[in-house]
Amino acid sequence: MKKLETIKSGTLSNQRRDFLKKSGAFAVMSMFGVGFFTSCASDDDTTPTGNNTPPTGNSSGITVNSNTVVIDLAEVTALNNTGGWILITSARMLVVNTGGNFSSLTSICTHSGCDRNWSLTNNEFVCSCHGSRFTTTGAVVNGPASSPLQAFSNSRSGDILTINRS
Repeated sequence: MKKLETIKSGTLSNQRRDFLKKSGAFAVMSMFGVGFFTSCASDDDTTPTGNNTPPTGNSSGITVNSNTVVIDLAEVTALNNTGGWILITSARMLVVNTGGNFSSLTSICTHSGCDRNWSLTNNEFVCSCHGSRFTTTGAVVNGPASSPLQAFSNSRSGDILTINRS
């Protein structure tokens, strides 16, 4: 029995050729881009970025003890309005005004331990080390972090906000 070979030939239209070039380039860039942007290394840049970096300033109006943090709201004006927040680097803590109440959280990201690279966007804390997002109560919105931020109880008496870290 004789085997017939059939060879077909033709040309791609320029539109089809351009589409294939662009989609191939997109696929390759996506593969390398995802690997690049989701990699985690201990030597990642830990410099805060973004337009919404917290006011840290001097510690005027903030007293940090072993089990408590006391904030004088008359001096720490960043917390006077809803959505206002601060990062207390010496206490490794985030504090946000949630509309008459305050939320106090650890600033140590549960993904890799970054503690100084935070922003608050759309009522979500964003750790810029690797992109983990948390609610203002500490719950994970999206990872790579899989555990919530530790929350601390607080109480307010006049202009004094006391946070209990024990």
